[in-house]
Amino acid sequence: MRPAPVSLLIGGRWLLAAIKLLIVALIVWFVRGTIAGALAQVSASRWSFAPGWLALSAILYLLALLPEGLFWHRALRALGQDARLGETLRAYFVGSLGKYVPGKAMVVVLRTGLIRSPRVDTGVAVAGVFLSTLTMMSVGACVAAFILAIWFAEDPRLLAIALGMMAVAGLPTLPPVFSRLARLAGVGRGSAAADKLAALKYRTLLGGWLAMIIGWLLMGASLWAVMRAMGIASSLADQLHLDTATVAMAVVGGFISMIPGGLVAREAVLTELLRRQVGGAETALVAAAVLRLVWVTAEVIISAVLYVAGRRRTRAEG
Repeated sequence: MRPAPVSLLIGGRWLLAAIKLLIVALIVWFVRGTIAGALAQVSASRWSFAPGWLALSAILYLLALLPEGLFWHRALRALGQDARLGETLRAYFVGSLGKYVPGKAMVVVLRTGLIRSPRVDTGVAVAGVFLSTLTMMSVGACVAAFILAIWFAEDPRLLAIALGMMAVAGLPTLPPVFSRLARLAGVGRGSAAADKLAALKYRTLLGGWLAMIIGWLLMGASLWAVMRAMGIASSLADQLHLDTATVAMAVVGGFISMIPGGLVAREAVLTELLRRQVGGAETALVAAAVLRLVWVTAEVIISAVLYVAGRRRTRAEG
């Protein structure tokens, strides 16, 4: 076999570099738009905010995301991939920024691109992204439905919506359904990936569910911290169930809407449910905007830290 011409190799490297720069530019552009929109809403309000509580909200949010990242790692390991925990979490958090780009496909592109290696099959990594994301959304809808069934029994409409969300997100995660859907989508075609997907066990899924319940409770606590920063929250014990259901309904609704980052859809649900707690649509809208701003800022910071740390480690090993 004749070696590839040097000019062709150089051209391929330049093309790959250009594609990476384009992806970075897209993420920066859409994340900037998200932050600018939230800042505009917050700046126009008359509220003042306690920075300490906002910082706590950001920390709680990052901790809330951790179970999904850990589940993705566990699923990859269960599917025969030699994924390292550090590289999995790095790919998970950096890839989360892709949800602000239209289409949501950028999440899959970023996560699989960052974790792809001779030890991790790309097809299995893609399937794992869908599995972890859908599991997170399914658990959120289930948690919301449980809370609404107990504390909001007088409003069956909300319960019906939560159950519908749970079915849409949850059914594809069941091992037999997930394996069949992955095969229909061509995941792992021409490799051993499809056979590995068939080995997915219910115990792997159960572990993810239990961990993600904690994650959703932490998200509810993150919303509570934002409301404490505004001076409108009661004690965490009195409010956690309400805030958890509110966040879960909003995030899952935003995910199902397929709008980048759940914009508009998430805020609409948050505002409607928060209005019942705080007694006014304007206050609820400001709280939703602050929560958005805190969450996006936290994602940007952790992604930047992990991306740079990963680059330095790669250079050191090289």
